[in-house]
Amino acid sequence: MSGLDRREAEALRRLRQVRPVVPPELAARAAEEGRRLLRRRRALAAVGWALLLVAVVAFALWAAVAEPWVAPEANDGLYP
Repeated sequence: MSGLDRREAEALRRLRQVRPVVPPELAARAAEEGRRLLRRRRALAAVGWALLLVAVVAFALWAAVAEPWVAPEANDGLYP
């Protein structure tokens, strides 16, 4: 018996077995869990975007105050 035949026989054997009883509330619990995970994912995404916005605003304020693009004053040789 080849490997493919063995796998096929195993699949047929599993399909013919008696299936376990599934609790009737399982689908409702799974749906609620999915909704909760989706709410959590959306909340984390909103927090991430808010943090990114705060970082951009903080950088813009720092750049406006510090003006890092302006060259420092030239040293005229009086200071070592």
